[in-house]
Amino acid sequence: MEVTSVTNGIIIDHVPAGTALKVLQFLHIDPAKAKLALIMNASSRRYGSKDIIKIEDETGVDLNVLGLIARQATVDIVKGGRIIDKQRPSLPEHVVNVINCANPRCVTTTEHGIDQMFHLMHTERQEYRCDYCDEEAKI
Repeated sequence: MEVTSVTNGIIIDHVPAGTALKVLQFLHIDPAKAKLALIMNASSRRYGSKDIIKIEDETGVDLNVLGLIARQATVDIVKGGRIIDKQRPSLPEHVVNVINCANPRCVTTTEHGIDQMFHLMHTERQEYRCDYCDEEAKI
């Protein structure tokens, strides 16, 4: 199999094996519209197996969301065929429209068009709570 290199875009490496499609969903990237390559269950000396996501011409992605589902991932920013920056995701302090509130009485579940907003409450437990009703998120 041949996967060409990215000229301008991002490479998300060390994604937990089998979660690449979930990562694309959290990043709001439509695989039918984006120019991307998914490598799933690739060999990894550190993790045994991993997924790799290569996205061409996509730099406006909120990569902080990766901290929710792929904290061990590394993100390479590529310009002109060269890696110009390497980043590691951390838990975001605030997320919008990534997690859905499970509380059936929350305004976000009863009213349409309201953003689902959550804030980080406890870093060690990776606990997020709804900004509206304070319900703990199920990630």
